[in-house]
Amino acid sequence: MSHSPAIAFFGTSDYAVMVLEALQQGNFLPKLIITTPDRPAGKGMKVTAPPVKIWAEKNTIKVLQPEKLKDPSFIQELTSGAFDLFIVVAYGKIIPQEIIDLSPHGALNVHASLLPKLRGASPIETAILEDLKHTGITIMLIDSEMDHGPIIAKQEVVVQAWPPKARDLGKALVEAGGKLLVETIPTWLSGNIQPQPQDHTQATYTKKIVKEDGLIDFKADPYLNFRKIQAYADWPRTYFFAEKDSKKVRMVITEAEYKDNRLHILKVIPEGKNEMNFAAVRQLYQVPEGIDELYK
Repeated sequence: MSHSPAIAFFGTSDYAVMVLEALQQGNFLPKLIITTPDRPAGKGMKVTAPPVKIWAEKNTIKVLQPEKLKDPSFIQELTSGAFDLFIVVAYGKIIPQEIIDLSPHGALNVHASLLPKLRGASPIETAILEDLKHTGITIMLIDSEMDHGPIIAKQEVVVQAWPPKARDLGKALVEAGGKLLVETIPTWLSGNIQPQPQDHTQATYTKKIVKEDGLIDFKADPYLNFRKIQAYADWPRTYFFAEKDSKKVRMVITEAEYKDNRLHILKVIPEGKNEMNFAAVRQLYQVPEGIDELYK
């Protein structure tokens, strides 16, 4: 393809912004960006634009926020744009086949695992939880099933300090994914890549993380608990309940370390208070049974 390809980009989160920046640096700036509608967020539930919309507006790129992808006016926008390629990164919605079919070169997805391992919503957190030091990034061609389409390119990413916090692993994976995508686009558009079907018998799946997943059981394996703290450092964050004056107080763990087969909790945020060293918390609150075996 001699001309610069017309790309429509579907994405929502900070990770999607990282890939947009890689595309911009690689001279593959999308002509249209599709993201999710503004939503209430934060403690005040203020209506907030997704990170991708903010980025699109800064870079003066047209942005659409369809509530439903099968909306006729949205489909008309995609059709009239005569796009060569769709790119999907951390969008948050399943893209229907009739939308994918509007792109002559399909829709490429950047997925933060070595597919078919860790399909689904939480590959970064799950890699940490399951202690999968060998993970990486996959560029795949989207089909109608979740993370099921053929592979265009993949690359292992090794993180030295293991287990990392989810944000650090995510950054390493998505940075690699952005570079790999930029390298892959010209070869894909020129027809010089043969998509490789996934071995679906080897597929593993991740689950959508919910707030309750962050509860720590101090009778469980300390290394698993440390991985949980690292995996959920951004959201939902790990927590436990202590007691003071016969009242339960939620404690969010903000910093911990693991050494000599022990979990050391370093800092927490007691409900309604500022962050505190855990040593000080132990003086003021009754902490759960099991911490004494783990904390020194």
